[in-house]
Amino acid sequence: VQLQASGGGLVQAGGSLRLSCAASGRAINVYNMGWFRQSPGKEREFVAGISRSGSSTDYADSAKGRFTISLDKPKNTVFLQMNSLKPEDTAVYYCAADPQWRGVVARASAYNYWGQGTEVTVSS
Repeated sequence: VQLQASGGGLVQAGGSLRLSCAASGRAINVYNMGWFRQSPGKEREFVAGISRSGSSTDYADSAKGRFTISLDKPKNTVFLQMNSLKPEDTAVYYCAADPQWRGVVARASAYNYWGQGTEVTVSS
């Protein structure tokens, strides 16, 4: 599967962005999907994940209540709606696919396929 992330940009604190991750080559619903982010000097960290059925989600504490992950099977796309953005959300955001039949995993090493990243900058 190939993943193409988009939707990043520059936004003021308190604003919103919606990231998209379009899959090609295979149906997205055979994978658990995750969003991760990485800022300079820091390790890649889990943001949110969704099960292949779309029925189960998981969020990092930093994302709970502000971000929503969703799955659009007909569009073969996973979204990350980000509201109430903060400067500390500034990072490159990556989508990823986990092909294993298990629950959503927050560990980056569990994901075999990665998109190219989309940059999010939140100004104060």
